[in-house]
Amino acid sequence: MSDLIIHFEKPCDWAKTVHVHYWSGHNDGIESAWPGVAMEPVEGNWFRYRFSGLKALHLVFNDAQGRQTSDQFRAVNGWFDAIGHWSPTKPAARLPAPTKTYPPAPRYQVAAALRPLQERTDFREETIYFLLTTRFYDGDPSNNFFCRDRIEFDANGKPIDPHWRGDFKGLIQRLDYIRDLGFTAIWITPPVENRSGLDYHGYHAYDWTRIDPRLESPDATYQDLIDAAHSKGIKIIQDVVVNHSCQYGIRGQVHIDHLPIKYYVPHGSEPQRVNHGPYQGCLGNYAWANHDDIDNPLAPEWYRERHVRDPDGIEPLVDPKTGETVPKAGYQPGRFFGVDAQSLDPNWYHQDGFICGGDWESAHPLQQKHLAGDCIDLATERQNVKDYLIDAINCYLDMGVDALRIDTVKHVERDNLLEYVNAWKAHKPGLFVFGENLVKGYGFGDLGGGDNGPSQIRPWWYTRLGHDPRDPESGGDSGFPQLDFGLFSTFRDTVSKGTYAGSAQILGMDWIYGDVTQLVTFLQNHDVGPDNDFKYRFKGEQWMAAAAYNLIWTVRGIPCLYYGEEIEFMRGAPQDVEGERDVLSQTGRAYFGDHLSDERISHTQAHPIYRHIQRLNLIRRTIPALQKARMSHLAEWGSGMRFVRDHSETGSYVVVGLAIGSDQQIAIEGVPAGIYRDAVTGAEIHSDGRLGFMVKANSAGIYVLNGPGKIGEDGVYLR
Repeated sequence: MSDLIIHFEKPCDWAKTVHVHYWSGHNDGIESAWPGVAMEPVEGNWFRYRFSGLKALHLVFNDAQGRQTSDQFRAVNGWFDAIGHWSPTKPAARLPAPTKTYPPAPRYQVAAALRPLQERTDFREETIYFLLTTRFYDGDPSNNFFCRDRIEFDANGKPIDPHWRGDFKGLIQRLDYIRDLGFTAIWITPPVENRSGLDYHGYHAYDWTRIDPRLESPDATYQDLIDAAHSKGIKIIQDVVVNHSCQYGIRGQVHIDHLPIKYYVPHGSEPQRVNHGPYQGCLGNYAWANHDDIDNPLAPEWYRERHVRDPDGIEPLVDPKTGETVPKAGYQPGRFFGVDAQSLDPNWYHQDGFICGGDWESAHPLQQKHLAGDCIDLATERQNVKDYLIDAINCYLDMGVDALRIDTVKHVERDNLLEYVNAWKAHKPGLFVFGENLVKGYGFGDLGGGDNGPSQIRPWWYTRLGHDPRDPESGGDSGFPQLDFGLFSTFRDTVSKGTYAGSAQILGMDWIYGDVTQLVTFLQNHDVGPDNDFKYRFKGEQWMAAAAYNLIWTVRGIPCLYYGEEIEFMRGAPQDVEGERDVLSQTGRAYFGDHLSDERISHTQAHPIYRHIQRLNLIRRTIPALQKARMSHLAEWGSGMRFVRDHSETGSYVVVGLAIGSDQQIAIEGVPAGIYRDAVTGAEIHSDGRLGFMVKANSAGIYVLNGPGKIGEDGVYLR
């Protein structure tokens, strides 16, 4: 049997001696003791080792001083260079890369202060803080409100933790907190008036033309919030639901048939015997004198007549649909809370029933059926629906809203949804609009990648204009970027387990998107979590989260943080109510304001992750390439990753190296010659066309050509 001969080129910053650790990969096979056997130095920086009588081995090269390569496998002779490439013969000597002219260092100014809003016309310069307004900070207890579902009681039976708790006044009071953290845009959940048994989050719209009064105070209206944010250089992103309304219709536009809730009597109870926290006597709205839930002028006359009288719901009422009389214990809950899809007004709603089973991966049912009993599918293709929604949102754009996030994107056919997006962009030129297309997978559709659903419901499809599901480039950029659920979907199998392995696979598919640099990247959000089956807030170790943020803040796209991530808030909790008796304080939607109180806010701001995010925001704000450039020179080996961001329009060029779990040696060639300075450590390297540097575990190396040097102060992770 012939020998296996391996050569290895030692990186410039490794120790003088090089070892190779090897193993056969079989249970009864050979394996060296770490760090392995010393290799024989040959010419230049090359080392050699001959494995006598062996032909296939797993290998790790290392210097026995903490520097090592990723795992390798070799079955033929080869040369492994310092850049991480195998060759069958000795590689030719590398020549310096062609000189590329870049502006000198003075163009970099460490951006301690935000540029004025009017100068920030490219939304890629922003980073986003996402919050559920009602769960963030309570500035006005007088507008607090308990939904009728999921009320939490203390040991004495007293209702606590109102669902509608945070408000605009509280958010205004804590704008400085968000700005100090380094965010320049705030994405708020839909602020329009809502109706349902659990509507605190804003996704059950009843009237798109009005702001929900449970969010406002006399001295803190929506306009006040927008103005206050702008005065601090912060943009407001309004969440918009196009796909559906609540189950009661739309005030002044369309009514959905129900009986007034004040006449509902649970099975086994009696009229006026309801005892449910603030809901005493009945389940109608306790904050309204008439104990009703809606005030729709399009409701039938009998409904409107009862709306203004009989607040206790005790006067007999004949159900016009069945002829039975209420109140009546246990009488058909669906007549109060449910929807008969076939009886809906076709001018406003689809009539195809509710999504179930395999419908979730098919375009037609996703876009024609109702999402849930309190999310009734609008006929978005009808002109009256378009006119109503477009005109309503235009009013908020006129108030100063800076950007829009569109909910439930895959539930509206792409070309139809683009009619709305493009209308808002025409109304406010330069408007940034992005969408939420929730996929639990890479989102390649007909291109492969393990998804069950077709391209027409995948995120990339909505960023394009073509109609070939196997060819993204059959159409140009739609101008409608998406939340990057593809990258997010890798985190359950990567950073949650202390590795970057697999992240390069999704980044290697960047070409499928219209403009990948405008995708909104994230680790957590209110719908799903990155671990296991996506149901939980991040439950990995703190260092894993730090390494994830290093990745999100340096790869292409616009970083977004979900409220509380900065202190590992509700780590491991389900994102939303899960069990039958769950309440919000047990979930990822718990109230955050306790951590923002005057007594505790300094402790919150001292958290290692808070400081970590704060510095990442400062670094990204200072380096244009981290904001706007695509990626190149991408390589990933599990414990590490490296890539280049080159934004020629601003002359900004940066080489990024990331390490997760252990220190990593980063090597790259084919970069412009010149002086590179690390924004993390301040280290300076004179490059002749290649770069080699060490990154400490869970930190980053951000080497900027002609860069400013160190930005910000060392923390637990960035150091």
